[in-house]
Amino acid sequence: MTKANLKNKAIQLRKNGKSYSEILKNIPVAKSTLSLWLRSVSLTKRQKQKLTFKKLQACWRGGQVKKEDRIKRKIKIIERAKNDIDEISRRDLMLLGTMLYWAEGSKEKEYYPGIGVVFGNSDVKMIKLYLKWLKDCLMVSNDEITFGIYIHETYKDNLETLRSFWSKNTGFPINFFDKVYFKKNKLNGNRKNKGLEYNGLLRVTVKKSSNLNRKIVGWIEGVCKQCGIV
Repeated sequence: MTKANLKNKAIQLRKNGKSYSEILKNIPVAKSTLSLWLRSVSLTKRQKQKLTFKKLQACWRGGQVKKEDRIKRKIKIIERAKNDIDEISRRDLMLLGTMLYWAEGSKEKEYYPGIGVVFGNSDVKMIKLYLKWLKDCLMVSNDEITFGIYIHETYKDNLETLRSFWSKNTGFPINFFDKVYFKKNKLNGNRKNKGLEYNGLLRVTVKKSSNLNRKIVGWIEGVCKQCGIV
């Protein structure tokens, strides 16, 4: 087919509302050449709308492919990294819990002396690990532990569901979750953990534990000393 014939065919395809990528599948020329051939060809409003819709669909499909690829890579990396962790000894758990408390636990202040061991978080796995640390390493019994649920007023009607959620995930009877505190500030509309994903924050308190709190502070300082942090 001559170049002139290719050009005429390209023009006809364009007049039929075909996109550049669709035309290039049938006309073996450079995109720059095709652009020169078709610059004088106008499309109807309906044809333009159709092409725009096709572009949006193509972008969406491309985005989905990238998303699926990202998810696969994420899973692969996590699974490989998971295998890097061998058996956790009691000493390992002791250090893990100490660092966890350093990050999220309450500490005694000069202006607030005598505070006990108090830890709060909304991450279920973190709460479970913390409770395991309390029981296995600090030898804290269930009777020494109390809970407090902090939720936004927006979720007042979900209270029983949230109490059941924390009871099930901690292994404690539901009557341990009678203390509920409502946050009056407006729930941020940009938050992702809303609806079924919202479980509030669980505060775990050890009764009469101010001295235990001080002991934990000593462990934290011991870790810093052994790591050469001053």
